[in-house]
Amino acid sequence: MVRELAIGNVKIGGNRPLVLIAGPCVIESEAATLRCAERLMTICNGVSIPLVFKASYDKANRTSATSFRGPGLREGLRILAKARDSMGVPVLTDVHSVEEVGPVADVADVLQIPAFLCRQSDLVAAAARSGRVVNIKKGQFLAPWDMENVVGKALSTGSSRIILTERGSSFGYNNLVSDMRSLPIMRRIGYPVVFDATHSVQLPGGLGGSSGGQREFVEYLSRAAVATGVDGVFLEVHEDPGKALCDGPNSLKLDDLPALLKKLKAIDAIVK
Repeated sequence: MVRELAIGNVKIGGNRPLVLIAGPCVIESEAATLRCAERLMTICNGVSIPLVFKASYDKANRTSATSFRGPGLREGLRILAKARDSMGVPVLTDVHSVEEVGPVADVADVLQIPAFLCRQSDLVAAAARSGRVVNIKKGQFLAPWDMENVVGKALSTGSSRIILTERGSSFGYNNLVSDMRSLPIMRRIGYPVVFDATHSVQLPGGLGGSSGGQREFVEYLSRAAVATGVDGVFLEVHEDPGKALCDGPNSLKLDDLPALLKKLKAIDAIVK
């Protein structure tokens, strides 16, 4: 049985209905971030799907040294705290080093371990010790059953507030493939599992100096994932993906979100 977790006023896991984790890839500005959070709240309230808002203060694994990374730790956390407090929405953001864990845990409800860092033992343990929920993204280089060892690192701290996220597996150069078997396999470990539909259609480094993406497949993959009984869906969204400063090619346009969520909610109701 998959355990149930509370993220602020949102509950995920067990046999709970689907949860949405969504927001822009990176904090581009305070105004844009708050505008996106408000729009997401309106959309999710309209279809009765619980929301965890996500945005990164720093994207430390960009393709190019010249790529936009975000406002940085201090300013980024200030903006995330404003979104959380003004709208009453739980927030999620990435941590990249042990030193970041303390300040981020003071603001964020969920600390996310990026896929490339999921085997960094000290980082996983520090995030778990913070007492916050830890969302560990499965590395593109790992099999789903390998995540049991990663979970063990978090559990060694005494915390069991863990979520696992699938974001595709490396499939040749500049390509990812989503194996839907990984979702029930990881759920057997006993913790809520989320499917990251937008990063799963990313083409890492596919544009030379930046990553490409195939957002036209986001709906198909997310529908398939929800049909497996997944606990949540992770989507990066933007009001105008063509102008996004990070991950635009694989981000979903906010205007397209309501119709997709209605379909996902209907599938989730059938499965659960």
